[in-house]
Amino acid sequence: MTESSRPMRPSLGQMRSSSFLQDHQQYKPMASINPINQSIGEVLANQVDENLKINSNPIKPDPERVTDSGVIHSIFNHQSNPLPSGTSQIVATIYYKSSSRVHPNIHPDVASASNDPLPPPIIPEGSAPTDDMEKIPREPPIPEPEPLDHLYGPYVSQLCLTNFLQILEALPTPYQRMNTSHRCLDRDEHPRVVEVTFSPPPNPEYLSFPDLRKHESIWRFEREWNVEVVLQKESVFRRHKRLAVFDMDSTLIDNECIDEIAKFIGVEKQVSDITERAMNGELDFSASLKERVGLLNGVPADVFEKLKSVLKIAKGARELCHALKTLGYKIAVLSGGFQPLAEWLAEQLGIDIAVANHLEIDEATQTLTGKLVPSYPIVDAAHKRTLLKSIAAEHNIPLSQTMAVGDGANDLLMLHAAGLGVAWRAKSKVQLEAPTRINGESLVDILYLLGLDNEDIAELTSESQ
Repeated sequence: MTESSRPMRPSLGQMRSSSFLQDHQQYKPMASINPINQSIGEVLANQVDENLKINSNPIKPDPERVTDSGVIHSIFNHQSNPLPSGTSQIVATIYYKSSSRVHPNIHPDVASASNDPLPPPIIPEGSAPTDDMEKIPREPPIPEPEPLDHLYGPYVSQLCLTNFLQILEALPTPYQRMNTSHRCLDRDEHPRVVEVTFSPPPNPEYLSFPDLRKHESIWRFEREWNVEVVLQKESVFRRHKRLAVFDMDSTLIDNECIDEIAKFIGVEKQVSDITERAMNGELDFSASLKERVGLLNGVPADVFEKLKSVLKIAKGARELCHALKTLGYKIAVLSGGFQPLAEWLAEQLGIDIAVANHLEIDEATQTLTGKLVPSYPIVDAAHKRTLLKSIAAEHNIPLSQTMAVGDGANDLLMLHAAGLGVAWRAKSKVQLEAPTRINGESLVDILYLLGLDNEDIAELTSESQ
């Protein structure tokens, strides 16, 4: 056999592939089963080779073992909603109290924008020394929460909203996943009114809705951020009501009518003291009313005409009533005051129904007798509630579609009976016991509770409507 006819012996070059990496993997010796027999060099070499494998990721977690650990807020633009449809929701309307800053002094960490002198510090009631042994506090006064609005802005700030969401997450027992969303109702930048919707609500077996409204954590949040929180159950009837009833004195008007009448005869001090105690719930309303009316004996009957020029319609009352009438509401004023003035106010504001007390007039002398007309019931707390229910029934309106607004203790039964009961700039006892309370500057703030924003309110209150 000649050398040219002898078959070629395979060479290493012929057996190699086009990939050095593949060749290396092909000829790499098998790793020892027992790693104890491997040298440190072999271990490191094997580790490097393993890391060179295509698409390998030694730190990639097992997706089947990853669990979702967080709570989703729509404030961060998350789109997923793990809660089933139809889950109950609660709406919290947060108002910043711009008219009453908790901390008027300028914080040392914030540069002053003006050269105005600082106001004098306010001493908490009960903390100053006294010579009266009965008034000496038995223990130091409870420190107020640190006011935060003067640090983070006189509005519902982002941090204020975040703090509220954290409080909501801590309320349910046991813990349950919660979804929240929010929208600014008056303006996007530095909002004064923000609406927060969250679901599901706390389990009523652990925390009922009335208790949630008065929860200590929410109260402390209000104090810290100088805000007020109004909680409502979300439903179509929250946004679409059909009947609104109002108290008159210190609600739709800034005056107390009987106090104004008392000025004419110089008994304002006695009457106003009784009025204040009655509105605070310290006195029986009917008995106190008869006592005050008795002091008006001999007052000329034309006093009501003179009072019309003295009465001051509350800020926002005209706009509020105009907006409600545009929406098709029936509106009533139910007053513990007097019928002539309630009728006059109804004409001024376009109110449909006016019910108040009737003073007896001596026809011969045309003066007040100091008595009430016995054929008309006294418009006290119970009668106001009865009137609310009867007016709603007369117009086929369920109570869930009614709203009541007042400030005195004689309004509490009415506030609790209505679908939405609002204590407006109310007395202390009423603020504590009413379902909701607002202490704003304008009655227009009540429209935010119906889910309306500034654009809606502007359209409803425009003169072209």
